[in-house]
Formats: sequence, structure tokens, C-alpha cells
Amino acid sequence: MIETTDDLAQLCRRLVRHPHVAVDTEFMRETTYWPKLCVVQLAAGGEAALIDARAPGLDLAPLFDLLRAPGAVKVFHAGRQDLEIFYHLGRVLPTPLFDTQVAAMVCGFGDQVGYDKLMRDLLKVHIDKGTQYTDWYRRPLSERQVRYALDDVIYLESAYELLTERLRASGRERWVDEEMAVLAEPTTYLMPVEEAWRRLKTRSQNRRYLAILREVTAWRETEARTRDIPRNRVLRDDVLTAIAAEAPDTPDQLGRVRAVPKSFPERAEGAALIAAVKRARALPERELPVPDAIVDLPSGLGPIVDILKVVLKLKAEEAGVAQKLIANGDDLDRIALDDHADVPALKGWRRHLFGADALAVKHGKLALAADGRRLRLMAVNGTSIA
Repeated sequence: MIETTDDLAQLCRRLVRHPHVAVDTEFMRETTYWPKLCVVQLAAGGEAALIDARAPGLDLAPLFDLLRAPGAVKVFHAGRQDLEIFYHLGRVLPTPLFDTQVAAMVCGFGDQVGYDKLMRDLLKVHIDKGTQYTDWYRRPLSERQVRYALDDVIYLESAYELLTERLRASGRERWVDEEMAVLAEPTTYLMPVEEAWRRLKTRSQNRRYLAILREVTAWRETEARTRDIPRNRVLRDDVLTAIAAEAPDTPDQLGRVRAVPKSFPERAEGAALIAAVKRARALPERELPVPDAIVDLPSGLGPIVDILKVVLKLKAEEAGVAQKLIANGDDLDRIALDDHADVPALKGWRRHLFGADALAVKHGKLALAADGRRLRLMAVNGTSIA
């Protein structure tokens, strides 16, 4: 258990000498906007330690230096939330970086495989997850919590070594590198408040409505960050969409919007929200947001999407790669509509594995054929197959 800056610095100096360091965190987020870091776990070279991030006077600077160190690969499992925490606290993103969940998807262990399942399948180790949802903010930590937290890193080293061997043998190391580049990009973790409205997934094409939704959602995002409370504690998503639809410009009109809290319109927050609505209503046409294109498949394209789904399943099973890592349903809709669709499935390793063949099937250059109990892709050689 590490509780002082000196002990942390000594630990990090030892661990950074190793070629890879396993990292995990435990945090709480139920009542805050920003995750509250409670514990950081590190392991390398047979040594494992738990850092009490709530210890009085503890400075995490040595940890941030370790995360930046170019000589040691920082190994996480499903590390996106951990990385968000480090970026928020220290403006640091670990480099170089390796995520065993992503690597496991490339190596055929299924979609978003959990840590306990991966350790069971890969190392034949059973992880007790019974302590996962305990209160990590309360002190002292129980012995069971400490054991659970350390278990989350002590096996990561072996998992990393086995997965990298598989990636090297299959020639897929660059596939994981492409995914790690996304995780190492700061924009992955810091969405501008002006873009927060896109989280609401509205299908409206009304640009004035979208402008109001953008402004009121940006106001909520700023309010939640400033007060460090969950977004829905400010206003729920459905209330924001209702406000955007009604476009109230007085406290009385705001009070008539369904589900707006009774006292809200007369408070300072109500005035600020009305001001946001008025700003959006006053925007010139050229400054209104452009809605995302909605993919409505024309008549006849549905069967093409169905065929692409079969091709995706076939290629994923042949390569032993999780389907969701290659393409999703929206990707397939867009590929059916447009050979040059701006989707991940037509770029990089995904195009090599699936996208190029998907286009070839779409245009009749490849066909699906039954070979005994298996499907395979067959060259058509210019002939049309009925």
C-alpha cells in the first residue's frame, strides 16, 4: 500500500525499468461529473502495489512521469475510463499503450471480453469480482478490496505477453496499434461542450431545433462540469429535447415544458437556460448546425445489407476477430449506399480484412457459395450469379 509521495516515487523508479507495467484504477462516479480516483494499481516484474489516491498529501506526479516514460509499455484492460481519469487529473495519456481487451478482440476472444473471462480463458485463472462495486472512496479499505484490486493487475503482465505473441504470430500487431492511436488521442476524452448535443442521438433534421438543442446541452454540460455533478442531476436528456422543441423565451413558457422542475424557471439556472434558447433563436442560418445524415435504405438495398452481414460474420469467423471490432450495422448500411462511405470498415486493417471483399460482393465480383457445411467467397470471373 503506497500512501506517501516518497514511496510512490521509489516504486515508480523501480517499475519503469521493466519493459511493461500493468495499470488499473478504482474510482467512483455515481454522484459526480468527473470520476473520483480512489486507487491506482501497478504491477511489473513480479512486484505489485496499490496506491491510495486519497492519502493526505500524496502527489501523483511520479505516477504521471511513469505513464509518460517511453521505455515501458503501459498495459490496461478496457482502459478508456482509466485513461480519461489520468488525462483529466494530469493531462497525461500513457505512452506507449496496450489494451488487452482490444487485443483479445483481435485475437478472437469475443466482443468486449471482460477481464475475468479473459484471464479464465487465457491463463486458466479465476478472478473473484464480488468486490467490484464496493465503496472505493471509504477508508480503510478491506483486505478483500485490496486483494481484488491487486488481482486486476498481477495477471495483466502474463496476458500481455501471451496476446503479443499471438499478435506477432498472426501479423496483426499493426491492427492493435491503429486502435491504440485512438486511445492515445486527447480529443477522445475531452469533448467540447458545443459538441455535447450529439450524445443525444436525435434524428431531427430541423436545423433551428438542433441549434437550440446544441445551446441548451452546452449550458448543461458546462453547469455539470462546473458543479461536478452528473448531467442528469442538472436536467435530464428528455427535458433538454423538450425544451429545444418548445423553445421557451420566458420563465412562464419554460415552466410549461413537461418535466421541468417546478422551481427551476425562476432560479438563475432557468434564466441562463432561457438565454441559451434566445442565442440559438437569433443565430443566422449559416451558423446553424448541420444534422448528421440519416441512412434510409432505398427499396432493394435491404437484401444487400443482409448479404454484407453474412460476409462480415464469415470474415470475422475466418480471422478469429470480434465482429463488432470490424463493423457495425450503421457501417453496413452506409457501405450498401456508398462505396466510398466514411466508415472505419473501409479503412486500414478493417478494409484489408473485410471492406474490400464486402465491396467485391456488392458489385458481383465475389459470391457466397456453400462448400459442404461451410460458406466461402468465390470469384465470379465476370459472370453474373442469379
